[in-house]
Amino acid sequence: MTSKPENQSTTSADPANDGQRWKDALVEIAETRCRVQYAKLFNHFAPRLKMFALRLCDSNEALALELVQDTMLAVWQKAHLYNASKGAASTWIYTIARNLRYDQLRKASSKADVISAEDLWPVLEAETDDGRSAPDHLVLQLQLEKYYDALSPAQMEVIRKVYLEDKPQQQVADELNIPLGTVKSRIRLAVQKLQDKIEAHHD
Repeated sequence: MTSKPENQSTTSADPANDGQRWKDALVEIAETRCRVQYAKLFNHFAPRLKMFALRLCDSNEALALELVQDTMLAVWQKAHLYNASKGAASTWIYTIARNLRYDQLRKASSKADVISAEDLWPVLEAETDDGRSAPDHLVLQLQLEKYYDALSPAQMEVIRKVYLEDKPQQQVADELNIPLGTVKSRIRLAVQKLQDKIEAHHD
């Protein structure tokens, strides 16, 4: 009768243990520029980032691969900016990827056609299952920036958290210590103001 090693599954399958491993790796990369730790980090995250990047890049594999390379290069160059007390290594890395894609879309949006008021509702209403805004609407979100001065500080705060920081509405309600209904109400009012501003701009 053979017995299973008790520690084998716990070490490899424990998410907390795995998360600490990558936190430690980033700290070591920042402090010693350790290429061995970076190689391990790269091998672990690159395939996962590719799947994430494909969604952000509308399944364009060339763009996705470029985004993965740019993200991992930024991880190497900016490892010293990672603060382990503020979140998981994976969250930090995926945020870099999203921000890099956001920058790409920002540049592309400067050449995009002007949006119409009818475009506004889909972008603010279309959400994924977890309440986060869908990546394929980022260009349209960026084009809305010129109209944000129509919003009150309270409305802008909710719009920023929900649609620019990709936070679920319930999380925003918790952070601001306001009811979920108030969050939804501020979003509705903000959308109406943005619609009015866009229509006035085109008149």
